[in-house]
Amino acid sequence: MAAVGTWSFSQSAVQKMRCMILAGENSTDVVERAIAEVENDVETGRHIVGRGGFPNSRGIVECDAAIMEGVPGRFGAVAALRGVAQPCRVARRIMDKSPHSFLVGEGAATFAQEQGFTIEPNDSMLSHHTAAAYQEFIEKGTHVSGHDTIGLIALDLKGNITVGVSTSGAPFKAPGRVGDTPLPGCGLYADHMGLSPKEACCSVLTDIRNKLGEDKCFEISLIALNMKREVGATSSVEFPYTFWNQGMDSVEKYVLPF
Repeated sequence: MAAVGTWSFSQSAVQKMRCMILAGENSTDVVERAIAEVENDVETGRHIVGRGGFPNSRGIVECDAAIMEGVPGRFGAVAALRGVAQPCRVARRIMDKSPHSFLVGEGAATFAQEQGFTIEPNDSMLSHHTAAAYQEFIEKGTHVSGHDTIGLIALDLKGNITVGVSTSGAPFKAPGRVGDTPLPGCGLYADHMGLSPKEACCSVLTDIRNKLGEDKCFEISLIALNMKREVGATSSVEFPYTFWNQGMDSVEKYVLPF
C-alpha cells in the first residue's frame, strides 16, 4: 500500500489517501476522491487546479483531467471542460460509463450534465486572486508563471494501482488549448509492469535532454510508483513531492534539487 502526490500542496491529499487505503478502499476511489477535494478548494486554484484556477485568454476557466488504472489499463479523460470544478470525477465517469475514453469541450460538458453534474457559471469557478490576475493580464499584459497541476498515485491493499491528474491549464491560454496533462503516456500512465520507478523517470528525462539539448530542456517533473511500494522521481526544476507507504507512520515531503 502506498500513495504519492506532486508538489507540496498535495500533502493533505496524500494524507487522505493514506487513511482511505488503510481503510481498505480501492485505489481508483482513493485517487478520485482525493483529487476532487483539491479541485474543489478555491485556495488551491492558484496552483492551477480546478475551482479558483486561472482562466483562458477570454476569462473562462477550462479544466483538463484524467484517470487511469494499471490493471486492466482502463482510462478516462476530459479536456477544455467548462463549469465543472471537479473534472476528475467526470473523467472517472467517462471511464466507467462512456463507450469513449476522452471527451472535450462541449461534448464533455454535455456528458457531465447527462451524468448529473451541475454546470456552474464561470464566476463561481474563479477566485478573487485569479480574477484579479486576469484583469491585470487584460489591462497590462501581465502573465503568470508556473504550471503546478496535481498528480496522485495510489496502490491499494489488493495491489491495484491508479493514477489521476488535474489542471486548469496554462494561465490565459488560448481557448480550447489542451496540454499534456490528460494525455495517456504524456501526463499520466498506469501499468503493473516496467522499469523501477527511478529508472522509468530518469529514462524519460534523459531522452528529452538528448533530443533537445541540455540548455533547451523545458520544465518537467515526473513521479512513479510500482507494485513494490517503491517511488521514484526526477525533474528539470526543483520539485517537491509527498509520499507514504505502509512501512511509514506518516506522509513525508521530499524535494528534488535543481
